[in-house]
Amino acid sequence: MTRASLREVFRRALQASVVAPIALAACAPDTANYVAPTCENGLLAVQGLSPSVIPDVTQFRQFNVFGGPGERDAGTVNTLSTDGEVCKTATDKPACTTAFDALRPATGFGAECFQLCVDYHLATSKGDTVAAVASLESLKAFLGPIDTAQEAMLIAFANGYRINCGSIDRGAAKQNGSAWDVLAEKGIACGPGTAITRHYLTISSDGTLTENRAEIVQRGMDNCAIGRRPPGLTSSGASGCDEVLGRYFAEAAHLEAASVPAFEQLFAELESFDAPVALRRAALIAALEEIDHTHRTATLARRFGAQVVVPEVDARPLRSMKELAIDNAVEGCVRETFGALVAQHQALTAQDDGIRAAMQVIAEDETRHAELSWELDAWLCAALNDQERAEVEVARRSAVEQLRVGLEAPVDERLTTLAGVPSRETTLRLFQELQSAA
Repeated sequence: MTRASLREVFRRALQASVVAPIALAACAPDTANYVAPTCENGLLAVQGLSPSVIPDVTQFRQFNVFGGPGERDAGTVNTLSTDGEVCKTATDKPACTTAFDALRPATGFGAECFQLCVDYHLATSKGDTVAAVASLESLKAFLGPIDTAQEAMLIAFANGYRINCGSIDRGAAKQNGSAWDVLAEKGIACGPGTAITRHYLTISSDGTLTENRAEIVQRGMDNCAIGRRPPGLTSSGASGCDEVLGRYFAEAAHLEAASVPAFEQLFAELESFDAPVALRRAALIAALEEIDHTHRTATLARRFGAQVVVPEVDARPLRSMKELAIDNAVEGCVRETFGALVAQHQALTAQDDGIRAAMQVIAEDETRHAELSWELDAWLCAALNDQERAEVEVARRSAVEQLRVGLEAPVDERLTTLAGVPSRETTLRLFQELQSAA
């Protein structure tokens, strides 16, 4: 199931269950004539640049930062995109290639911390010379006049702005005379006073950036808060609270907290398989979002008189690709996907304002996690043989049946009204809609 098709399936299922379309309330700027960025691995690509002196190759690299510039681990460099051929015109191509691969600048441009701290640079080769473009000023010199939309957005990125590759209203550029108008974003929506902001920028032909105005597009919640179970989870998360809403959110918080190590292990396994950078990055972001979900649901649990059980997770060795594919099919493509659909229903129908606000954030994050599960499924299964793919499919079908049986239980009325949890009948209807499209 692709990213676009999953959201369309969710939309149809929710329309069938609540008899109302999903409405997007956010106001967006007029994006007529704006050009969307060219992206690879979830970040800007080097395609679309027109440097003053065209090298044999331009490569966009990301590297982890631990403790400061003097402690960067040279073994954690990821290539995000490449344009051209490495050392194509070198007189000693092996020596040039060795030097290119070993290129490790002491600094970069566009440093950011999201769970890991990372920085970025361009690596180039021309003839026998390899070089790094590793600062804003060196980037301006490399590009020369800013004469493409991609260059304007890269300049914004190097100035600390984020170019959103999935939303043109938060990542795009259009020509304005000899300059460029750029839409970009900053910030996170997690914690008191935090917000994601959209920024309206102008990039002149010499690379000078002017911020014209900014506006909040998503406010952060005071608490940074239904997910993937990790291998080795031994605790049940059951709460002794008599209040049904307290029990519900305590158990939800337990599962959200358990999802953090699940995504951390997923990241480690994807690293070991040399998976695409976009998949690894998405796993790390999901882990951070599950921390946010834990705080949100734990706050709701305490509000209704319950305490959250800290999950107990036994350490497990990294799994084989087949084992990961089976777990992802069960936990991601079945449980997490259906959980995301239920969360979307809650975000639409919960009558309690605090619950609805929390679920609106959680539902969008969990939908992205479900999308990641299906992207992982496609990547993993492509690497398996026919027998292994058959085993994955058997596990998926078994998980679907187990889920269906678990949906037969009645749902407390307070959960359906205040928390938006679908009733037994609505749950089965959502399940059937999802299954008919899978």
